[in-house]
Amino acid sequence: MSGSGGEVSVTFLGGLGEIGRNCAAVEQDGQIVLLDCGLMFPDQDMLGVDLVLPDFTWLRDNAERVVGCIATHGHEDHVGGLSYLLRELSFPIYGSALTLGLARGRIEEAGLVDRTEFITVTDGERRTIGPFDVEFVPVTHSVPHGFATVFHTAQGVIMHTGDFKLDLTPVDGRLTDLGLVGAIAKDEGIRLLMSDSTNADEPGHSRSESSVGDVLYDLFHAYEGQRIITTCFASHIHRVQQIADAAASFGRKVATMGRSMARNVRLAREMGLLRIPDHVLVDIATIGDLAPGEVCVISTGSQGEPLSALALMAAGEHRWLKIEPDDVVIMSSHPIPGNESNVSRVINGLVRMGAEVVHSGISDVHASGHAKVEELKTFLSIARPDWFVPVHGEYRHLAAHARIARRMGVADDHVLICEDGDRVVLGDKGLHVDQRAVPSGYLYVDGIAGEVSTGVLRDRQVLAEEGVVVVFVGVDVATGALLIGPEVITRGWVHADASEELLEGCRQAVAEAVGAAAEAGATDIENLQRVVRRGAGRFVNTMTKRRPMIVPVVMEA
Repeated sequence: MSGSGGEVSVTFLGGLGEIGRNCAAVEQDGQIVLLDCGLMFPDQDMLGVDLVLPDFTWLRDNAERVVGCIATHGHEDHVGGLSYLLRELSFPIYGSALTLGLARGRIEEAGLVDRTEFITVTDGERRTIGPFDVEFVPVTHSVPHGFATVFHTAQGVIMHTGDFKLDLTPVDGRLTDLGLVGAIAKDEGIRLLMSDSTNADEPGHSRSESSVGDVLYDLFHAYEGQRIITTCFASHIHRVQQIADAAASFGRKVATMGRSMARNVRLAREMGLLRIPDHVLVDIATIGDLAPGEVCVISTGSQGEPLSALALMAAGEHRWLKIEPDDVVIMSSHPIPGNESNVSRVINGLVRMGAEVVHSGISDVHASGHAKVEELKTFLSIARPDWFVPVHGEYRHLAAHARIARRMGVADDHVLICEDGDRVVLGDKGLHVDQRAVPSGYLYVDGIAGEVSTGVLRDRQVLAEEGVVVVFVGVDVATGALLIGPEVITRGWVHADASEELLEGCRQAVAEAVGAAAEAGATDIENLQRVVRRGAGRFVNTMTKRRPMIVPVVMEA
């Protein structure tokens, strides 16, 4: 499996140590191909942040060397960042027709279609992208038509599995092509394997997606006569198909709710990947004319997103559907790590309104799209890589997958756990890691304002936890004499009506600090701002042991 040629490197920009932000750059002969460009949902402490992206600094600095991006599948954690990167770079995107269709939605909304070209590739196809000879291997996942990506390089074969599972009875019959993986391993050998680690600490095998259909059928049978609202990822076309099949079996009409769900259902039907008869689909605005037992709604909001259709229903604020006491809500998904509290809040809201909620904690209404331990062992036994780097997962997942690889015969020193910002370099003498080779911090996005700095997030954290104290003073700059104030306004520190003594004490402390500065002749505005901040901050901390944000407003009077 040894190579003989120029070095080939893989730089990890996201997805190693977290769930989301999946993005890697494969580099050869001075040119770069991206593997995915995804986003991540914010954690609870990322106040006001809508989503998190990889740090694009290194890509911006090397923009002229980027010759394309391979989208392994259509989930947002793999393609959701493209509409942000394309604002700064221009390159073609390669992927299956469905993957490109799902990715195109956000790119069109951002008005960036002219910045890229969508190039469709098919199962087993081998294509030249810049200096790269790339082969696309079909894999089964929770969204149809995903690929593992094989780079045939001067240093041997580099394989990236993408997100995958070994589902032997997938809904569409499209299997992970282990035969092709085995043929590549036998004929050329796989020098470096990078493999999905999301379920590497989960024993056994993942359930087949088709098994969820039987559970859904039983639930629709059990709740005949009641209105059923279901929710899943809008990209989970196979799950939508099984929900629609179960609904049609019991004579129900199907209505979609949520813009992404409606868009993806329309796209998948046009491509022939989703088979729902015209007479079964109805507009959400018409469901009020149907009896409860004739209705099935398929909605967005499976992760408890604050403005999603399901969250609006849980708050009683949705335009078309008000939850009734006899309604049944089937949440056919599992919370992404970090989203548990949002999902719990939505469930509580639905139950409070009288609905019965069926979720993955009480019924098998979800099947993971990621391989578990025994599947990962099977894949490793077929691929037989020389070097192994676990990808896609939190650090505990990567470590668990590394243990599996060693157990399956990969040499201890040929198994490398990397993190965001690391670069692995494959050369004639083997593989080595350049740690923290590129910037890899979080890029926070808040609304249309774009990037939010870590300083802004720190300020939000202080405001949320400690509050704010604003101190107004008017001074004679020549003498430093106080002419107006100090006036103290606070939010989140103490309540003004009940804490007049504290506010008066703060005013006195600031007045004394300004007086001392005047005596010392330090009367310029900038210095007085520091004096006011220090004086108020010292008093507040001494009296309440809290550290709210202190905002000094010093005016020339």
